[in-house]
Amino acid sequence: MSQHSTSLWSPLRQPAFRGLWICGGIFFVGSGMQTMAAAWLMVELTGSSFLAALVQTAVFMPMFLLALPAGVLADTTDRRRLVSGALLAQAGASALLTLLVLGGWGGSASVLFLVFVCGCCTAVLTPAWNSSVIDPVPRDEWPQAITAVSIAYNAARAVGPTLAGLVFAQLGAGWVFAITVTTTLVMWDSIRRWPPKAHPPSKLPAERLWGGTLSGLRFAWHSRMILAQLVRVMAFSAAGSALWALLPVIAQRLGTGAPGFGLLMGCLGTGAVAVGLVLGRLRARFGMEAIVGAGGIVFGAAMLVAALTKITAVVYIAMLFAGAAWMSAMSTFNTATQASAPQWVRSRAVAMHMVAALGAFAMGSAFWGAASDILGLTPTLCVAAALMGVGLLLARPMPLRMGALHEVTQATPWDELFIEAEPLPEAGPVAVEVGYRIAPGTDAAFLDTISRMKAPRRRDGATFWRVYKDLGEPSRYVERFIVESWADYLHQRARATMADQALETEVRAFLAPGEVVRMSHYIAER
Repeated sequence: MSQHSTSLWSPLRQPAFRGLWICGGIFFVGSGMQTMAAAWLMVELTGSSFLAALVQTAVFMPMFLLALPAGVLADTTDRRRLVSGALLAQAGASALLTLLVLGGWGGSASVLFLVFVCGCCTAVLTPAWNSSVIDPVPRDEWPQAITAVSIAYNAARAVGPTLAGLVFAQLGAGWVFAITVTTTLVMWDSIRRWPPKAHPPSKLPAERLWGGTLSGLRFAWHSRMILAQLVRVMAFSAAGSALWALLPVIAQRLGTGAPGFGLLMGCLGTGAVAVGLVLGRLRARFGMEAIVGAGGIVFGAAMLVAALTKITAVVYIAMLFAGAAWMSAMSTFNTATQASAPQWVRSRAVAMHMVAALGAFAMGSAFWGAASDILGLTPTLCVAAALMGVGLLLARPMPLRMGALHEVTQATPWDELFIEAEPLPEAGPVAVEVGYRIAPGTDAAFLDTISRMKAPRRRDGATFWRVYKDLGEPSRYVERFIVESWADYLHQRARATMADQALETEVRAFLAPGEVVRMSHYIAER
């Protein structure tokens, strides 16, 4: 791999990416400050490990609930308006939280609710922002651009909580939330100055929210690459959430107070930033599986250290390594997912990555918080470390890889639509038959090859797929698939990739001399 493709600084030479990256980093700092202040405020208000951990759930559960619909909106609507509107709503919620806490009216319920509202706004804007921030960067630099964004996010984990701990100790939680309002408006201004690239014009019917959501889920289920990445990140995040959720309890046991809690989070962020500077070279040298495997082992070991020792310096050092491990694995998962999705579904792939990672994180945080209240801190972290090791066994049945360019580049459909009158977009279901008359003696090889068509047909929109043999003419086979509507069929045709066309070329190579593929379309009438 070339030095150009592994250099972290290459994408930062693009002015638009650099501006969005800087302002995004400021926004991440504010979000980290708000999360830390809310969690510690909950400890002071209630003294409950469960409620403190529930702050993480309030931050990340909206990702599980809203990220996929937000991804559909990002793929099908104006991303600039979507992101700007969500940021303004988030600034308003943070401002209300500031006023309540400064006025002494903020209780545990109101804090959790407004943190949840901010989480909803973040969930709505994140798929659009994540998929558009790398648009100014050439595709071969996407891994480094994604790593740069991860560094900004994890640097915020270092700076944000540490700064929040200092402000909290000196001025109180209300002023931490006031800073968050400002950082959110900085992010809003960056979208105004460097708006996301508009979607290319299309003559296809617009996808609706529910149909687009189903399309994204169908794509993930029938794409082996994407499905493996989602399952792996879910397992990693669910086990690793124990450490993040129980940091306030770890700080309380160490007797370090709010500044010490902020420093623990700061160590995690510092480790993540440090490894991010060399992650591109490490990934190029050792490969994705080695990075993820090492990350899981190191993170599990850090949880054991936090569980078994009360020596503050040792725990801080363990958090540095834990942050590096978390960054290495999660950035690798994110890069693989974005690079494996075609343009039409990339925001939805980002959203599904968020659902898998942060949904598991949110539910895991609540589970580990409750487990800590029942079992105690040490047993809970030991169990989480063991589950982290078990999750690494998924590498064999679900290996990671990034999609090649021909696997994500959309192609021009093979055949024209020879139909007398085009149906209405909502008409359907639509049955499509593709007839093949193959050369004698090639039946077994033909069936093996055409069976590989099932995944792309189902992935791009078909709800049913089957191959039939003509009993009256044994050399003739018919491929039949069904799509819910005419609009869905048009979208399915447009989604075929260069790799899909290469597979179709293999199938057509079995045709008898002089034969051509014959396609028929049927619309349901009753």
